[in-house]
Amino acid sequence: MTAKTVIVTGASSGIGRDVARAFVDRGDAVVLGGRDAAKLADVAAALAAPGRVATVVGDIGSPATGAAYVRTALDRFGRVDTLINSAGVFGTTPFVDVTEAELDRYLDGNLKGTYLTTQAVVRQLLAQGEGGSIVNIGTVLIDHAMTGLPASAALVSKGGVHALTTSLAAELAPAGIRVNAVAPGIIRTPLFGDGDERAAASLALLDRIGEVADTTAAVLYLADAEFVTGHILPVDGGFVAGRSA
Repeated sequence: MTAKTVIVTGASSGIGRDVARAFVDRGDAVVLGGRDAAKLADVAAALAAPGRVATVVGDIGSPATGAAYVRTALDRFGRVDTLINSAGVFGTTPFVDVTEAELDRYLDGNLKGTYLTTQAVVRQLLAQGEGGSIVNIGTVLIDHAMTGLPASAALVSKGGVHALTTSLAAELAPAGIRVNAVAPGIIRTPLFGDGDERAAASLALLDRIGEVADTTAAVLYLADAEFVTGHILPVDGGFVAGRSA
């Protein structure tokens, strides 16, 4: 496989960090994106591949950050091939208690950030004229909400990411740019925190919560699958498909 240049947003922890590791492990060059300079520096050091790793610190909701990802990829590695939109925020608040500021935080951190970063990368992919691959991170909760998980603000923004995925898959197909998404279920990341693992595991047919390795495998598949576009791939242990009880 020819080495590629991959931009991974939200690379300082959780799903994004493991995705970045996997691309580096297989020989690709990776631009790590995140808001915390110290955390990104720690990730870059742990990857132990200074010639194939660069970092960009910035707010994902700013168009300047997307431009910085592309500029860094070109300056360090000469091109862009793949974008993994892993940056995002999630939390729960009852609908009637959501403030405008909280809603804006989810819209900026999830939908606007994904939109603007993708826009910057697609401009470069179109200029290169060789196609490319974009993988977004959504959530299965768009298709299967839970009474005990009041997350309307977060889910509205992630639902927009799903819509963006299918819309761009159609719009960009003539240019050979594939756009897909991974929709995780409950994954062991810092966002899960000290949640009730046993209760969460019981929601899935496979009777466990997911690991970041599970989402990484799905991201790598979609990044490479040359005849797949517009697909939203659940990685949820069967949570949406059925119930174990």
